[in-house]
Amino acid sequence: MNITVYLGSNFGSDPAFKTAVRELGTWIGASGHALVYGGSRCGLMGELAESVLQAGGEVTGVEPQFFIDAGLEYDAITRLIVTQDMSERKTKMIELGDAFIAFPGGTGTLEEISEIMSKVTLQHLDAPCILYNLNGYYNDLRALLRHMIDMELSTEEKQRGIYFADDLAQIKAILER
Repeated sequence: MNITVYLGSNFGSDPAFKTAVRELGTWIGASGHALVYGGSRCGLMGELAESVLQAGGEVTGVEPQFFIDAGLEYDAITRLIVTQDMSERKTKMIELGDAFIAFPGGTGTLEEISEIMSKVTLQHLDAPCILYNLNGYYNDLRALLRHMIDMELSTEEKQRGIYFADDLAQIKAILER
């Protein structure tokens, strides 16, 4: 299975992020799955890719040319796909993915996983959309999605396929369904 993971190129302020992202990457690599991610060597993105590779897994990075020009690509990954821009990058990452995980990240991560959530609710994508709710990172987003249902702007049926996982064990359980 190709697991597309969206996450930041920073480390963040919570030391649990680095530990959890390496745990996720080690599991992806050791379990025979492959990683699809943004292609950077920096921050949590670099940690994730490195841990997948160290566990014997394959890593496909999808990175726009302007990040390549800035020297941010991770040269040791299995395959690097260079896109013209961020829009093409998102399309390619969706095309390659069988499952989608949003690790804690910034506005780019939120924008990318929002597109996946939209495609799932429209039934244009039949793949799990998992928000890795490490230490409650996505609690407010979960509350917002619930509020949409309460306000009758969405439904539980439409949001089926969007999951919140507090740890790797819950991610594994979702993906094994």
